[in-house]
Amino acid sequence: MKSITGIFALVLFFTVSAFAQTGSISGTITTQINGQPLSGVSVQISQLRTSVETDANGRYEFTNVPNGRYTIITHKDGFSDQTRSVTVAGTALANIDFSMSIGSIREEVTVSATGSEESVFETVKSVNAVGSLRIAEQASTSIGEILDKEAGVGKRAFGPGSSRPVIRGFDGDRVLVLQDGVRNGSVGSQSGDHGEPVDALGLERLEIIKGPATLLYGSNAIGGVVNAVTSDENDAHPGLRGYFTTLGGTNNRQGSVSGGVEYGWDKWVLKGHGTGMREGDLKTPLGRIPNSSSRSFGAGGSLGYFGEKGFFSGSYSYDRRRYGIPYAALFEEGKLLVDEDGDPCEADGKGKGECQYDPFAIQRWFRNELPETPDEEIDIAMRSHNIRFKGGFRDVGGAISRGNFSVNYTRYRHDEVETEDGIDDVKTLFYNDTFSYRGFFEQAKYKRLSGRFGFEGFNRNYRVEGAEALIDGRVRQNNFAVFGLQEVDFDRVALQFGGRIETNRYSPENLSEYIKRNFTGFSGSAAARFRLWEGGAFVASFTSSYRSPALEELYNDGPHIGTVTYEEGDQNLARERSNGVEFSLRHRTKRVRLNGSFFHYRIDNFVFLKYVDSDGDGRIDVDDNLPVAEFDQENASFTGADASLDVDVNSWMTLFVNADTVKAELRDNGTRLPRITPARMRFGAEMRYKGLSLRPELQLTAKRKLGNVFPLETATDGYALVNINGSYTILRGRAAHTLFGGTTNLGNKLYRNHLSFIKDLMPEPGRGFRIGYSVRFF
Repeated sequence: MKSITGIFALVLFFTVSAFAQTGSISGTITTQINGQPLSGVSVQISQLRTSVETDANGRYEFTNVPNGRYTIITHKDGFSDQTRSVTVAGTALANIDFSMSIGSIREEVTVSATGSEESVFETVKSVNAVGSLRIAEQASTSIGEILDKEAGVGKRAFGPGSSRPVIRGFDGDRVLVLQDGVRNGSVGSQSGDHGEPVDALGLERLEIIKGPATLLYGSNAIGGVVNAVTSDENDAHPGLRGYFTTLGGTNNRQGSVSGGVEYGWDKWVLKGHGTGMREGDLKTPLGRIPNSSSRSFGAGGSLGYFGEKGFFSGSYSYDRRRYGIPYAALFEEGKLLVDEDGDPCEADGKGKGECQYDPFAIQRWFRNELPETPDEEIDIAMRSHNIRFKGGFRDVGGAISRGNFSVNYTRYRHDEVETEDGIDDVKTLFYNDTFSYRGFFEQAKYKRLSGRFGFEGFNRNYRVEGAEALIDGRVRQNNFAVFGLQEVDFDRVALQFGGRIETNRYSPENLSEYIKRNFTGFSGSAAARFRLWEGGAFVASFTSSYRSPALEELYNDGPHIGTVTYEEGDQNLARERSNGVEFSLRHRTKRVRLNGSFFHYRIDNFVFLKYVDSDGDGRIDVDDNLPVAEFDQENASFTGADASLDVDVNSWMTLFVNADTVKAELRDNGTRLPRITPARMRFGAEMRYKGLSLRPELQLTAKRKLGNVFPLETATDGYALVNINGSYTILRGRAAHTLFGGTTNLGNKLYRNHLSFIKDLMPEPGRGFRIGYSVRFF
């Protein structure tokens, strides 16, 4: 009996000892440029949410780390974040070194997918991230121009000043643009000529969630999310940090200056930033596009307190910009209508009853020449004020380990300005005031279970006055939602599931003409991530997402040049329901990084603009010189794939390739949906020597031919572009100096963007050169 008791005690001792074993993780972080140790780098164990900073010799160390598999994330302002996987076994010391670069082909960290820092490789969602140096190399007043080369992302446009991302074929209200995880209060989703008030040069990175992100961000993220991240640090630092960037370009005579500083003392941090950018009329192989210029100015500041257990900060930002809407006056004056013989109708309106809208005639007229310069210019003058308070707690123990709160108010206005003989005349005014709030909590990890949950809402006050007032009177929108996301990790298999309940209430002021509408719906998701081999993973996910109709889809009625239609809303629209699956294969080792996805979404009650032929004569109705279209609903499907691959051939060369394709159609009759991104591929090489980086690339885009486009949508030829970008970085003490430059469309190819509302009037830019300088001190 004593021997049995002794054996049991011995087994119990070794069992408890095995479970109680802890190890250590340590390493050195240096710069890729010259091997210099980097101090002040934040190093985090993602799963444990614990972090340390490197010392003066670039060293870091974690002790008492429970046995298991972890992801290490490094972060330092101005450098590309990096991630590595490590397994802690027994009491051994795991050594993980990092070599950080100023810019990388692809960023490795996201905060948008789950609300917390996470490796792009390990997140369930498909995520692209673009760092600050890559943003500067593609700098523009609009974020659509910057993201156009990313896998699965195109650009919708009505000229360069208003371009906006299209994700996997989804556009408008189905793609949500955020700033640091919060709505920016713009009206960019509703029209091709409305831009987004985002100061791109002041960003740390741009993150793109591809596919439904309704769970964390709301029903109008059914297509995806773009999150403009200015900073994801919630810690104090001593001393001064900052950056300064200036650049210039030849094609559109671009010039820009941007800078920011932050100063920390004790637990306080004070920040300030500002950007000014001016772009002239862009030049195409057919000539310069009149009234395609833009200019923008943005500035802001914040003050925050960051303690060990909690933090809070307040900030203010201001954005002002003005950009031209090329050829808009031609639509307004009816100069793009044709008669029964396919000839232009007279500009004075004679014979209007016989005039029709025929985009195929427009394409013939301007295939090899530009339209005449309109006598009148139409611009958008936009301004946005934003006030934000945020705070949170962390590492407090208990069931909830940390939480974040934010309260946000945006006052947005833009004027549509008509200019003739140098005199400005404001014709239409848009007002959109948005108050939003959000609470987000992380649960303390319990065995294999981790999770997060929260609530959010916004109150929107929208009205339009003037010539293009598509809604008569003010409309208020109230939104509220609760959500949760849970994950169970079995090491080789991780399961994730979650849900969101959301309500949207629309209250028009003019109840004699409009009705109130209320929508409440549930969105849910389930996913599994399988670790196939060391560095390899397969992810399968299912999402069921709800989207309430947008305010504009319900109530708009009138001429809308921004969509090239006379819009007729439908107050009786039903909610959309999207059920979709996505399968992703990922591989990440020291030399090879692959992220590829296949997706299929079936959307019931899909809302789209459908042309109207009220008298059945086979011709589209025309009103106010524009084709009449009504918001209608049918069942649709989106099917496609996107992938990115990087291969380190050796220490000084990396080959990279991006590719994407999507097919979007109405399920009942196979009709293709409008302005869907053509199949594309981009491949090239990055060659490095110390601080020098050179990246030639070839960009291929397939044609969109008749039979594969929406009715009344013209075909678009395919094209091939050659681009070259490069940079040279020098480290001097605590400052990194980078000289960067590049060429776009080196062959001066004549090509058109299939997603542009005016593609048959305005080709894309011809050959251009850009050079810039940036310094970051840390």
